[in-house]
Amino acid sequence: MLGSERAANGAKVRVVRSTLAGLMAAALALPAVVSAQTIAITGGRVFPVSGPSLENATVLIEDGEIVAVGTDVSIPAGASLIHAAGKWVTPGLISGFTQLGLVEISAVSGTNEASMAESDISAAFNVLEGINPASQLIPVTRVDGITTVLSAPSGGLIAGQAVLIDLHGESVEEMLIASPAAMVAALDEGAKDSGGGSRAGSAGRLRKLLDDALDYEARRDAYRRGETQELAAPAADLEALLRVLEAEIPLLVAASRRSDIEAALRVATDYGLQLILRGAEEGWQVADRLAELGVPVIIDPLANIPSYDAPSPRLDNAAALSGAGVPVIIMAAGFQYSHNARNVRQGAGHAVSYGMGWDAALRAVTLEPATAFGIADRYGSLEPGKVANVVVWSGDPFEFSTAVEAVFIRGEQIPLTSRQRELLERYKTLPPAY
Repeated sequence: MLGSERAANGAKVRVVRSTLAGLMAAALALPAVVSAQTIAITGGRVFPVSGPSLENATVLIEDGEIVAVGTDVSIPAGASLIHAAGKWVTPGLISGFTQLGLVEISAVSGTNEASMAESDISAAFNVLEGINPASQLIPVTRVDGITTVLSAPSGGLIAGQAVLIDLHGESVEEMLIASPAAMVAALDEGAKDSGGGSRAGSAGRLRKLLDDALDYEARRDAYRRGETQELAAPAADLEALLRVLEAEIPLLVAASRRSDIEAALRVATDYGLQLILRGAEEGWQVADRLAELGVPVIIDPLANIPSYDAPSPRLDNAAALSGAGVPVIIMAAGFQYSHNARNVRQGAGHAVSYGMGWDAALRAVTLEPATAFGIADRYGSLEPGKVANVVVWSGDPFEFSTAVEAVFIRGEQIPLTSRQRELLERYKTLPPAY
């Protein structure tokens, strides 16, 4: 979080609203217990992430939570045993930026729920109720070991509010972890139209929105009586931005080239915002500054094609950022961030091949995103008291040849089925040609 006295101004005025909002958010964020079963995953090579790996260890799950991890865990009578000898056991992977449940077929508008068309300022827009729990892309993603995702809006200067969900449940309420989890914005090439065709215009407009949100907060009654000058956005959007100004939720900003990254850092510093960067293809150029400020960066390690938006991408961007001490989160980009969300572990493996430490890569798809989005007390590592999102692998999860052996979400074992796998089985044996 970037320090600033400005974020604390007006705290007394906001305390009642903030407390109520926090209680509501906490209630929403409590995962539903979907299984009272006791499960022991035994004999595997366990990677807690929060500590060193453990050989021939056990992960004990009860009532949807992890209750013990270690080499001398007592297994209760009647527990279901998952034999993992020769296997690797990790937390469920977290994909730090997707549009899962929001975009099904990119070219079909009826299956796209990720944006508000009428405005490039949509801070009040929360994607939660647009998520489709029956999306066919959800099982496709989770059978590759991804159990939790940020599902985010897109478009404009401020796209709206993203949510964190687990990839299991018949309703949004069953899937929900946190809503909102972040406010999504952009200061890259895609946001230039919001600033009159200029990056400087986009940054200036963002500052105007933040200033007007503070002005609105200070003079709500006058605003309602029509006694204030016209503000930069409707009241609902300004209200939503107050949660960002109070550092209750992070501002997740798309910024690719160095100058855009630096613009985002200036805005965040000036207003005391909790900042997360997305894209940051030229982040390696300012790695020390990002590390100094503790700004998490969500990157696609496969991004290596120069563009006017990012003239100098590098395949070792993840390694350079991680080596400097920047909290790195790995995402899988492309196809509206939905169809390829399952490739997050491929991205992690790619980052390792270009110099990122293996342990750091595992953190980048588990504990780092959990920390950045404020859920590390319940997600991101294998520790007692945490939600039992666990994956058993045939070997190193970052190797192409590795298969997922078992997936648990909130303590429930998930069938390793998807439409793609069903089609494979259906057409594996073809009838003779005539």
